[in-house]
Amino acid sequence: MESTIDNQSVSRKKKMENMFGHLDYKHPPRLCPVRDVLSQASDQWSILILLWLGYYPELRFNKLKKYVYGISSKVLSQRLKTLQEQGYVEREVFPEVPLRVEYRLTEFGQSYVERLLELTEWMHQNSPMVKANPKDYGLK
Repeated sequence: MESTIDNQSVSRKKKMENMFGHLDYKHPPRLCPVRDVLSQASDQWSILILLWLGYYPELRFNKLKKYVYGISSKVLSQRLKTLQEQGYVEREVFPEVPLRVEYRLTEFGQSYVERLLELTEWMHQNSPMVKANPKDYGLK
């Protein structure tokens, strides 16, 4: 009789086989969906930007900078531009004096944040273990 854990293991193996089973490691593909998506929207700052934009319906640049603690204005500007170009974020400029600019997630960005939430929940649950054993995780 199979347990839930056995079923999860079989399901995970099937998903991994679908993702990687057809690849020839001697002739890797030029396009890799995992690498291509992760390289654009999964660095430290982009994830935090997307999560904050997922929490608030829209944010102005300075408010976002305050929430994404430690990011410089230059890096925030660069990441927002990249996220906008990739379709995760939209930018709206209001013709006021001074100009008001607001950022919000696109529908595509919202669907990505939904997946990120699963990962961030896992991070919250497991961060005590990582912090308790920093040398095991390359943190010291």
